[in-house]
This record gives sequence, structure tokens and C-alpha cells, in this order.
Amino acid sequence: MDYLTQSFNTALSLIISLDSEVVSTVWTSLSVSLLAIIVAAVIGVPIGLLVALRNFYGKRLVLTLLNTLMALPTVVVGLVVYGLLSRQGPFGNMGLLFTPAAMMIGQTVLATPIVANYTLGAVTAADSRILPTILTLGASPLQGLLQLLLEIRFGIVAAIAAGFGRIVAEVGVAMMLGGNIRGYTRTMTTSIALETSKGEFAFALALGIILMSVALLVNLFLNSLQQR
Repeated sequence: MDYLTQSFNTALSLIISLDSEVVSTVWTSLSVSLLAIIVAAVIGVPIGLLVALRNFYGKRLVLTLLNTLMALPTVVVGLVVYGLLSRQGPFGNMGLLFTPAAMMIGQTVLATPIVANYTLGAVTAADSRILPTILTLGASPLQGLLQLLLEIRFGIVAAIAAGFGRIVAEVGVAMMLGGNIRGYTRTMTTSIALETSKGEFAFALALGIILMSVALLVNLFLNSLQQR
């Protein structure tokens, strides 16, 4: 028990003193995940809107695929992207492997289906008369779409928050594509795994506390949006 108490106190001390390595690791995690979720939103929101608003052949298959991709294992994504970015892969000459950009690509792949599915759900849950009514009043299709987005804005933000919550806490993609390079691609999750194996429990605990705080804030934000 004394060991846990001492480790917890040391962890709090590292956080409060803004230890440089803790700050660097947290910054890498948050910056990569934020960039990834922005790209995922740019891709996923239009996909969700398109699937929700259009009837086309194979729509059921697309819905099934989106639902399946939401549970896509992170190590599988890491494996596929690793193959694409490795020296023998089609994009190997770009030198992206073991860089923050590689981690961002992998996290974008993970987050996009989540954003698309949440967006689709928000459109489906909205009043189906919104878009026809706006178009009947003389608005252009683009104006109608923008008004629909305004009506479901809480659902869109929830989609982005859910995607961010998934990728900021993942470890497979970050480890396989980033290489856990100190001060460059080391994230909170990969650092926790490494430092624990090295016996640096207090440092790992400090990062764990921060990671749990981020997850808690994301979940509180999601609950607030769902209530609204």
C-alpha cells in the first residue's frame, strides 16, 4: 500500500511541476489525435450525410460495413498502414513511417467510421421534414444541407468527440506506426506501456491520470451533448 501511495504522490508531483517529458508526451498525444480527428471529420461527416440522405443500391452493405469498421482492431489498422508506408510498400518513398504523420493516418482510419456512423445516426434521428420544408421555401440544396447541419450540430460535435475519445486512448496504431520514439512519437499510451515494463510506475501513473482525465472530460462532454 505504501508503494502505491508513494507512486501516486510522485505522479501528482510530476503533473503539478509540469515535468518536461510528461508535457512532451501529452502534447504529442493530443496534437496527433486532434489533427487526426479534424481530418476524420472532413471525411466522415460527408459520408454520414450521403448515406443517410441518399437511397442507392448496396446501402445496407455500406451500413453493415460502417458498423463493422467501428470495431476495427487498432493493431489491424496499424498492420495495414504499416504495409503501405514501409519501404517495400507503395508509399514507402515518402518516408512517413515512424513519424507523427503516420500515427495521424492510422488514427484517421480508426476515427472516420465512428464520425460517419454518429453523423448518420444524427441525421436519421432528426425530423425528416426539415430538408423538404427548407427546399419548398425556395432554398438551394446547399442552403438546405447547411440548415440541416445546423439542426443536428450537437450530433456532429458528439460524433467528433466520440472519434477523438477512441483514438486518443489507443495504443496499437501509435506503437506500430510511431515506433515510440522519445520526444518525437511517444504518446501517453505507448509511454505508459514502456515505463511500466521498465519499472517506472510513478511516471506511467502520471500519464495514466492525465489520460483518464482526458477520457472523463470527453465522456462528460458527450453526455452533455446527448442530453441537449
